[in-house]
Amino acid sequence: MQLTDTKSIQVENVLIAHQFLKDVVTHTPLQKNEYLSEKYGAAIYFKREDLQHVRSFKLRGAYYKIKTIEEVAKEKGVVCASAGNHAQGVAYACAQLGIIAKIFMPLTTPSQKIDQVRMFGREFVEIILAGDTFDDSAESATAFAEAEDRIFIHPFDDPEIIAGQATVAVEIMNDIEVPIDYLFGSIGGGGLISGLSTYVKNVSPFTKVVGVEPAGAASMKAAFKNDGPVMLDSIDKFVDGAAVKCVGNLSYELSKRYVDDIVLVPEGKVCTTILDLYNKHAIIAEPAGALSVAALDFYSEEIKGKSVVCVISGGNNDIGRMQEIKEKSLIYEGLLYYFIVKFPQRAGALRQFLDKVLGPDDDITTFEYTKKNNKESGPALVGIELKNRNDYSGILSRMNENGFSFKEVNKDSTLFELLI
Repeated sequence: MQLTDTKSIQVENVLIAHQFLKDVVTHTPLQKNEYLSEKYGAAIYFKREDLQHVRSFKLRGAYYKIKTIEEVAKEKGVVCASAGNHAQGVAYACAQLGIIAKIFMPLTTPSQKIDQVRMFGREFVEIILAGDTFDDSAESATAFAEAEDRIFIHPFDDPEIIAGQATVAVEIMNDIEVPIDYLFGSIGGGGLISGLSTYVKNVSPFTKVVGVEPAGAASMKAAFKNDGPVMLDSIDKFVDGAAVKCVGNLSYELSKRYVDDIVLVPEGKVCTTILDLYNKHAIIAEPAGALSVAALDFYSEEIKGKSVVCVISGGNNDIGRMQEIKEKSLIYEGLLYYFIVKFPQRAGALRQFLDKVLGPDDDITTFEYTKKNNKESGPALVGIELKNRNDYSGILSRMNENGFSFKEVNKDSTLFELLI
């Protein structure tokens, strides 16, 4: 059953989608996390959509949408734009249903996600890389769909897509044994949070639904502030699964109606959470997938004594990004600093720096220096990792005391982007 009125998404629509999908998608586990429950003095549960067939909730909406238009889709073919997870959902659905798809993805998409789309889509899918962001790819995809008379499968601003994503909430409400006080979900274009909130608020009105956005791509927050979707001039593309310049009209309307709050999480905090989920809980979460858990620190007082569900929305993380993730985490936590240090061009200057400036637990992670003749001093890029963030002031004092002229790269955004 395809919805015709884009404002008519109700509980019954979500339950119909759930019935369609129950034999297609994985009913992912709802797991209580004892470590975080003890840390926050709350009952913290993880909804593990990272364990979905395509390691993301996106399969739900994509499959349901395509199934509702199956016959015409087989005749015309479909087109979509995605930073990765929606593409995998569309690819999986098209391979299962025998539908040809053209999938547009940003040039910046991690190779792991591109490879997964090829694997799930097999011979039914062609991947076209276009633009630097999802929004760039979407523009190319919609133009292609119109020119070729193919069906565009929107990743979030579509009633069937949203109804499909809302089936995550059906499983949560069916599985949990206690009333839910808080539900945290990630926001990219708004398909997941609008679906979650629509269902949950209708069956459990007292539950507070909190949307979580990366601070560098806060398009839903901007929409709330401007009373409607607004195109951001630029975004930080790091949280690729949620890096959207403009949320959808329908996802905005539903979120505005049902979402209680939006939390903005710095990208560095997301990285710390990814590492914690892996090291402490053996969970591989992609940046967007970690957003809901990353938000808990910003709600630590409100959730004490409460029951909380965090939707881990995806686990498609490229292992090649782990060094970048670690570095962003250390910088955010105040444990990694970069300096341009002017070293006197004399024997023993580096030894003096190591002996007199570095503390016993400090470590040099980067050192780039070229000695030049006929110069009294030469600049070096030095990265220092601290054991304790409180040791930072000591590093500065000891450089001054020992006559090393320096510039703090971390505090100069232009210089930092140029050098690091």
